[in-house]
Amino acid sequence: MMSEELPERASRSFEGHEAFEMNDGGVAVTTVVFENAVDASETDDWALAYDVEVRVPMLSAATSDEVGDAVETGWFETFERRLEDAPMATRADLALDDYAVERDGDQARATFSFEFGNADRAPDVVKAIVEYVEGTYVEGIVPGYEYESPVADLLDSASQNGQGGGTPL
Repeated sequence: MMSEELPERASRSFEGHEAFEMNDGGVAVTTVVFENAVDASETDDWALAYDVEVRVPMLSAATSDEVGDAVETGWFETFERRLEDAPMATRADLALDDYAVERDGDQARATFSFEFGNADRAPDVVKAIVEYVEGTYVEGIVPGYEYESPVADLLDSASQNGQGGGTPL
Protein backbone atom coordinates (compact mmCIF):
# COMPACT_ATOMS: atom_id res chain seq x y z
CA MET A 1 0.00 0.00 0.00
CA MET A 2 2.83 2.43 0.73
CA SER A 3 4.27 4.57 -2.03
CA GLU A 4 7.92 5.54 -2.03
CA GLU A 5 7.19 9.03 -0.74
CA LEU A 6 4.14 11.15 -0.07
CA PRO A 7 3.47 14.05 -2.45
CA GLU A 8 4.75 17.32 -0.98
CA ARG A 9 1.31 18.87 -0.38
CA ALA A 10 0.04 15.70 1.35
CA SER A 11 3.16 15.45 3.48
CA ARG A 12 2.81 19.10 4.54
CA SER A 13 -0.85 18.77 5.46
CA PHE A 14 -0.38 15.56 7.49
CA GLU A 15 2.73 16.90 9.28
CA GLY A 16 0.80 20.03 10.23
CA HIS A 17 -2.09 18.07 11.75
CA GLU A 18 -1.79 17.05 15.39
CA ALA A 19 -3.63 13.73 14.91
CA PHE A 20 -1.01 12.23 12.55
CA GLU A 21 2.44 10.78 12.85
CA MET A 22 4.81 10.19 9.95
CA ASN A 23 6.28 6.69 9.60
CA ASP A 24 8.14 4.77 6.87
CA GLY A 25 6.98 6.96 4.00
CA GLY A 26 3.36 7.07 5.15
CA VAL A 27 1.31 8.37 8.02
CA ALA A 28 -0.89 7.01 10.80
CA VAL A 29 -3.73 8.47 12.83
CA THR A 30 -2.67 8.70 16.49
CA THR A 31 -6.14 9.26 18.01
CA VAL A 32 -7.11 5.58 17.78
CA VAL A 33 -5.74 2.41 19.34
CA PHE A 34 -6.01 0.22 16.26
CA GLU A 35 -3.19 -0.13 13.76
CA ASN A 36 -3.72 2.07 10.72
CA ALA A 37 -1.80 3.34 7.73
CA VAL A 38 -2.45 6.17 5.32
CA ASP A 39 -0.81 6.73 1.96
CA ALA A 40 -1.24 9.43 -0.66
CA SER A 41 -0.12 9.58 -4.27
CA GLU A 42 -0.37 11.85 -7.28
CA THR A 43 -3.08 11.32 -9.89
CA ASP A 44 -3.37 12.52 -13.48
CA ASP A 45 -5.72 15.17 -12.16
CA TRP A 46 -5.36 17.89 -9.49
CA ALA A 47 -6.68 15.58 -6.77
CA LEU A 48 -4.51 13.24 -4.73
CA ALA A 49 -5.31 9.55 -4.29
CA TYR A 50 -5.55 8.37 -0.69
CA ASP A 51 -5.40 4.81 0.63
CA VAL A 52 -6.46 4.19 4.22
CA GLU A 53 -6.08 0.86 6.02
CA VAL A 54 -7.30 0.03 9.52
CA ARG A 55 -6.72 -3.33 11.22
CA VAL A 56 -8.94 -4.44 14.08
CA PRO A 57 -9.00 -7.73 15.99
CA MET A 58 -11.60 -10.27 14.99
CA LEU A 59 -14.10 -10.81 17.77
CA SER A 60 -12.48 -14.12 18.77
CA ALA A 61 -9.08 -12.43 19.02
CA ALA A 62 -10.44 -9.68 21.28
CA THR A 63 -11.86 -11.92 23.98
CA SER A 64 -10.54 -14.60 26.30
CA ASP A 65 -13.77 -16.53 25.76
CA GLU A 66 -14.49 -18.91 22.91
CA VAL A 67 -16.58 -17.29 20.17
CA GLY A 68 -18.67 -19.57 17.97
CA ASP A 69 -18.30 -19.45 14.19
CA ALA A 70 -21.87 -18.23 13.68
CA VAL A 71 -21.37 -15.33 16.12
CA GLU A 72 -18.03 -14.37 14.57
CA THR A 73 -19.41 -14.55 11.03
CA GLY A 74 -22.47 -12.49 11.95
CA TRP A 75 -20.32 -9.92 13.72
CA PHE A 76 -17.94 -9.65 10.74
CA GLU A 77 -20.73 -9.30 8.18
CA THR A 78 -22.41 -6.58 10.25
CA PHE A 79 -19.09 -4.76 10.73
CA GLU A 80 -18.45 -4.89 6.98
CA ARG A 81 -21.92 -3.52 6.12
CA ARG A 82 -21.69 -0.71 8.66
CA LEU A 83 -18.29 0.43 7.39
CA GLU A 84 -19.84 1.12 3.98
CA ASP A 85 -21.20 4.29 5.60
CA ALA A 86 -17.75 5.62 6.53
CA PRO A 87 -17.83 8.42 3.90
CA MET A 88 -20.85 9.93 5.65
CA ALA A 89 -18.73 10.47 8.77
CA THR A 90 -16.35 12.76 6.87
CA ARG A 91 -18.71 15.69 6.29
CA ALA A 92 -17.22 15.89 2.81
CA ASP A 93 -18.50 15.01 -0.63
CA LEU A 94 -16.60 11.75 -0.75
CA ALA A 95 -17.05 8.83 -3.11
CA LEU A 96 -14.92 5.76 -2.50
CA ASP A 97 -13.02 4.36 -5.47
CA ASP A 98 -12.50 1.12 -3.58
CA TYR A 99 -13.59 -0.31 -0.27
CA ALA A 100 -13.07 -3.72 1.29
CA VAL A 101 -13.20 -5.48 4.63
CA GLU A 102 -11.33 -8.76 4.66
CA ARG A 103 -10.40 -11.34 7.24
CA ASP A 104 -6.64 -11.52 7.65
CA GLY A 105 -5.86 -14.17 10.22
CA ASP A 106 -7.10 -12.95 13.60
CA GLN A 107 -7.72 -9.44 12.24
CA ALA A 108 -10.23 -7.69 10.04
CA ARG A 109 -8.58 -5.32 7.56
CA ALA A 110 -10.66 -2.42 6.29
CA THR A 111 -9.34 -0.49 3.28
CA PHE A 112 -10.69 2.67 1.72
CA SER A 113 -9.39 4.33 -1.46
CA PHE A 114 -10.52 7.69 -2.77
CA GLU A 115 -9.40 10.83 -4.55
CA PHE A 116 -9.70 14.16 -2.81
CA GLY A 117 -8.78 17.56 -4.20
CA ASN A 118 -8.20 19.57 -1.04
CA ALA A 119 -4.90 18.38 0.47
CA ASP A 120 -5.33 20.71 3.46
CA ARG A 121 -8.71 19.18 4.35
CA ALA A 122 -7.71 15.57 3.57
CA PRO A 123 -6.25 14.87 7.05
CA ASP A 124 -9.64 15.62 8.64
CA VAL A 125 -11.36 13.33 6.12
CA VAL A 126 -8.87 10.52 6.73
CA LYS A 127 -9.07 10.95 10.51
CA ALA A 128 -12.88 10.77 10.36
CA ILE A 129 -12.72 7.49 8.43
CA VAL A 130 -10.22 5.88 10.81
CA GLU A 131 -12.15 7.03 13.88
CA TYR A 132 -15.39 5.82 12.30
CA VAL A 133 -13.88 2.34 11.94
CA GLU A 134 -12.88 2.31 15.61
CA GLY A 135 -16.23 3.67 16.78
CA THR A 136 -18.13 1.19 14.62
CA TYR A 137 -16.01 -1.61 16.05
CA VAL A 138 -16.80 -0.58 19.64
CA GLU A 139 -20.51 -0.16 18.89
CA GLY A 140 -20.59 -3.63 17.35
CA ILE A 141 -19.04 -5.46 20.29
CA VAL A 142 -21.15 -8.45 21.24
CA PRO A 143 -22.08 -8.35 24.94
CA GLY A 144 -21.47 -11.27 27.25
CA TYR A 145 -17.79 -11.90 26.54
CA GLU A 146 -14.70 -11.08 28.60
CA TYR A 147 -12.74 -8.70 26.37
CA GLU A 148 -9.00 -8.13 26.53
CA SER A 149 -6.95 -5.00 25.94
CA PRO A 150 -7.17 -2.84 23.87
CA VAL A 151 -10.87 -3.64 23.32
CA ALA A 152 -11.58 -3.79 27.08
CA ASP A 153 -9.95 -0.35 27.41
CA LEU A 154 -12.10 1.06 24.61
CA LEU A 155 -15.26 -0.34 26.18
CA ASP A 156 -14.28 1.07 29.57
CA SER A 157 -13.59 4.48 28.04
CA ALA A 158 -16.92 4.44 26.19
CA SER A 159 -18.73 3.49 29.39
CA GLN A 160 -17.02 6.27 31.36
CA ASN A 161 -17.83 8.83 28.68
CA GLY A 162 -21.46 7.76 28.76
CA GLN A 163 -21.66 8.14 32.55
CA GLY A 164 -19.57 11.27 32.72
CA GLY A 165 -21.79 13.41 30.54
CA GLY A 166 -19.95 12.67 27.30
CA THR A 167 -21.53 11.15 24.25
CA PRO A 168 -22.14 7.46 24.85
CA LEU A 169 -21.39 5.06 22.02
